[in-house]
Amino acid sequence: MATAPTTPQAYLQSLSRWRPIEIAFWLVTLVPFWLFPNYLSLANQIAVAALFALSLDLILGYAGIVSLGHAAFFGVGAYTAGIFSKFVWGEVFTGLIVAALMAALFGYVSSFIVARFRHLTLIMITLGLGLLLHSAANSAHWLTGGSDGFQGISVWKVAGLFKFDLYGKVAYAYSLCTLFVVFLCARRLINSPFGLALRGIRDNWVRMPAIGADSPSHIRKVYTISAAMAGIAGALIAQTTQTVSLDALSFERSADVVVMLVLGGAGRLYGGLVGATIFLIARDQFSGIAPQYWYFWIGILLVTVVMLLPNGILGGLSKLVGRWSRK
Repeated sequence: MATAPTTPQAYLQSLSRWRPIEIAFWLVTLVPFWLFPNYLSLANQIAVAALFALSLDLILGYAGIVSLGHAAFFGVGAYTAGIFSKFVWGEVFTGLIVAALMAALFGYVSSFIVARFRHLTLIMITLGLGLLLHSAANSAHWLTGGSDGFQGISVWKVAGLFKFDLYGKVAYAYSLCTLFVVFLCARRLINSPFGLALRGIRDNWVRMPAIGADSPSHIRKVYTISAAMAGIAGALIAQTTQTVSLDALSFERSADVVVMLVLGGAGRLYGGLVGATIFLIARDQFSGIAPQYWYFWIGILLVTVVMLLPNGILGGLSKLVGRWSRK
């Protein structure tokens, strides 16, 4: 019987080890290229949504920051990448970096407000910030296109070799690679002393300063990083679809990503990825059956998962595996 880690360093090392199930998960993400070539556009949307959900998991699942306005950073990244590609430089990787920096800047400024509040007040603040940015983008029709959307985006070939095609093959490969790189960074961050401090802040905001952890400072840092990740997700959708709609900043998008995280399981790193996959596949299938009622079926799915698996699908599976191991 394996002994549990006795020191924080040993615990972090155990978390950092790659498990066979993780390797299998990433290998499965390659399956659509061969088995579902007609669904690569949907696969691209799943990869972008998974990255967006991962960014929310960083603050909600690990730091306990509840946000209903996370689409603000997604939209900032999308519009930044679109405007930059159209008027400045069409190289995709540069667009990603610029979008991440702009979203991070907006996240850093707003983090000084977010770090001061908790619970219901924090929910209202993040919701309000998201709605304000949505209204601002709608009003700035001369720059964003308003309700008509921002169009005319022209991006170059990826690495100068691969042109975005109608079937979504290049788009999915590009989004999947970006998701994997950002995931590696998030995984390293979570499995570090900083990640342990975030868990402590989530569990007990008041006591963490007593052991030398500056809670507001940690919150500002992780909120800024999360904003940058969400900005990258927004940039991906702008570059791969070559258009940005006002929906990128909508409350619905913020609500959808929370649903994805609840479905998969918050605070588990892979929860957002699994939740995004289930949510978008379910939406695609339900909308095909009854386009006007697909939210009804999503609601049933969400209620069922929350009632049967309070910690999400991954939380439920983890509990089942734990029970089986003890037996």
